[in-house]
Amino acid sequence: MRLLKHLLDNNKRWSDRVKDADPDFFQKLATQQSPEYLWIGCSDSRVPANEIVSLMPGEIFVHRNIANIVVHTDLNCLSVIQFAVDVLNVRHIIVCGHYGCGGIQAALENREHGLIDNWLRHIKDVYRFHQSRLDASANERDKEDLLCELNVIEQVANVCHTTIVQNAWQRGQPLAVHGWIYSLEDGILKDLDVCITGMNEISSIHRMTQSALET
Repeated sequence: MRLLKHLLDNNKRWSDRVKDADPDFFQKLATQQSPEYLWIGCSDSRVPANEIVSLMPGEIFVHRNIANIVVHTDLNCLSVIQFAVDVLNVRHIIVCGHYGCGGIQAALENREHGLIDNWLRHIKDVYRFHQSRLDASANERDKEDLLCELNVIEQVANVCHTTIVQNAWQRGQPLAVHGWIYSLEDGILKDLDVCITGMNEISSIHRMTQSALET
């Protein structure tokens, strides 16, 4: 019970396959990481970032939490964004949600779930922002799917509202923030047609002047 031998065996076979294809792969990977992408996704075990976009280790920097939420009080998420933008110089930040998200489903329920209810409040806020549109949904499945999409769009905005991203834009660093959603039923990603690439594309109330960013 103390050793998960089957997982260790799986790891050995995977490592051997990679080295068969590229004998120097791990040696090169150990010396640096230079990904172009930061992926902010859900912790759901059915949505593995590297695999669904067919990228190898070292090609995508990943942060995951329940329901792919970005909030200004989450120092973990903000630290990941800061490292990705300022140190790794990623060119793309992808916020990726997924249909059938348990966090979204729980937020739509009017019952207690425990500690996670404090986290789900952020999703309930998204619902409140878009309540008339969500309440007009034809059925509960449509409402849930729409909330999954709207949550991604709100989190894209939250990424763009950080001083980290705005500082990058101010200094002319190429950086785009994208909103995607993944279908568990067919394994296909959908672009939600939201891609923010500069200060002029975010709401004026959230734009920081250069002097404000420097303080």
